Amino acid sequence: MKSRFTAFCCAALAACSLLACNRLSEIQPGAIWPDTEGRHINAHGGGVLRYGDAWWWFGEHKADSTNKALVGVTCYRSKDLINWKYEGVALAVSEDPDSPITRECVIERPKVIYNEKTGKFVMWFHLEHKGHGYKKAHAAVAVADNVTGPYSFVRCGRVNAGKWPCDWSEADIEAVQAINMNLPIKAKTPEWIEESAKGRFLRRDFEGGQMARDQTVFVDDDGKAYHIFSSEENMTLHIAELSDDYLTHTGRYVRVAPGDNNEAPAIFKKDGTYWMITSGCTGWKPNKARMFSAPHIFGPWTKHDNPCVGPDADLTFQGQSTYILPVPGSEENEFIFMADIWRPKHPIDGRYIWLPITWKDGKPVVQWQDRWKPKT
Repeated sequence: MKSRFTAFCCAALAACSLLACNRLSEIQPGAIWPDTEGRHINAHGGGVLRYGDAWWWFGEHKADSTNKALVGVTCYRSKDLINWKYEGVALAVSEDPDSPITRECVIERPKVIYNEKTGKFVMWFHLEHKGHGYKKAHAAVAVADNVTGPYSFVRCGRVNAGKWPCDWSEADIEAVQAINMNLPIKAKTPEWIEESAKGRFLRRDFEGGQMARDQTVFVDDDGKAYHIFSSEENMTLHIAELSDDYLTHTGRYVRVAPGDNNEAPAIFKKDGTYWMITSGCTGWKPNKARMFSAPHIFGPWTKHDNPCVGPDADLTFQGQSTYILPVPGSEENEFIFMADIWRPKHPIDGRYIWLPITWKDGKPVVQWQDRWKPKT
């Protein structure tokens, strides 16, 4: 009996030591980030929701050698934004070959928001159907009663079919309708960029709905939610209002930076000003971050210099923006810039860059730090 008790105590001490070893005291951007079980967190292109007394991180589950969705969207929970416990698969891919979210589809940049009116958790993500490459450019939505899910797929498709931007005048509409759609334009040329800025692709997709690729979701102070995504062949960002239940679009939207080739939008609001950090479009390769500000969610939006400072600042520290996390109640109402270092040849090894946003001359600054601790 005594030897059994001794063995039990030794096992308990070993387990406690293992947990202690796995417990982190700070964030190390770009390093392996183990969860509470010691496994590298697998929640790429994600976003974080504050609900109850915890933070919930949702992201893409990545495999060893493919970016196709083999599992779905994962969920992690934390009390300190440093140590994260794996809570399982929030949205699972379907085994039905006819489902839009069947295994080997593409699920990217999932974001979850909570609807106070309905009591539902709503997940938006970029979806590409299996076998179609990136041609579908669909926005997709799923819903759950519990924060961890399971989330039920609702629908997917193009966005705001038959709707012109809500800030356009009759003259703007007449101008885009006057574009000669039969005129051949070579991709990536100055003429192509100029035509896209004028609204060539918006008009092309008017009836069937606008493209929606890299995306995020933002809930404003008044509870209104907005879907922000790269559209028009990734040449122009759209900010689209969501319905009161957050499950559909109302048809009200604006174009931001027409023809400027932006993706990976991450948006936040401070002291009445809206800020958005994006990236250029260079595939899996990093590039210089861009930044915009506006007095209203629908603009007008003003472009600013790259907010990043430090080693590889002109390559966004080798990463790409995905989300900006507000930390309400923190020491300085902190905001955290979240980005991904993509590893397309070994996706599961993708790394995370989380850095605090500071301010200089009234503008956000993302300064590189090897180690830091959120002020929660």
